[in-house]
Amino acid sequence: MMATSPIPGDVPVSLNEARGWLRLGPSIEDAVVAQLLRAATGICEAYIGQWLIVRTAEETLPLRSGTARPTARPVIAAETVTLLTREGGETVLGAADYKLIREAGGAVQLVVAAPGEADRVRIAYRAGLADGVNAVPEAIRQGIVRMTQHLYDARDGTGATPPAVIAALWQPWRRLSLGGTR
Repeated sequence: MMATSPIPGDVPVSLNEARGWLRLGPSIEDAVVAQLLRAATGICEAYIGQWLIVRTAEETLPLRSGTARPTARPVIAAETVTLLTREGGETVLGAADYKLIREAGGAVQLVVAAPGEADRVRIAYRAGLADGVNAVPEAIRQGIVRMTQHLYDARDGTGATPPAVIAALWQPWRRLSLGGTR
């Protein structure tokens, strides 16, 4: 399960680009197309297992042997790390009290030097593949446009499965690991 962000991610495809692909001019369907763009972006992020555009996340994770693994990828940096105890105690850690070990696929392992009695950790961090909408790879953007078209065509319940070309466009960025976790 990927972390959720209190701030929704930006959509890397503009409404004008989607309308052009769908061969639509400005219309009363703009709200529908914008919603489909957001849905297609969410589908893409779920499929590739990475957030597209950098944003902030906060998670409370179990602390096992002084380690925890934030779920959003790719992690850019930790903002704050707070140890939590069963009794309700909280200890904000300084940068020297923990380290982030980068792993394959953009994952990180948070390692706390001295966890003490803490059994959980709350971490606020930034994660995402690109710094802005224009830095998202074109193949990902094209897959989002095509998924938007598929959702638009299927909005009346008549659509089939998404075209295979979408998966082909996104596959190079897909992050999988053994054991079914991403």
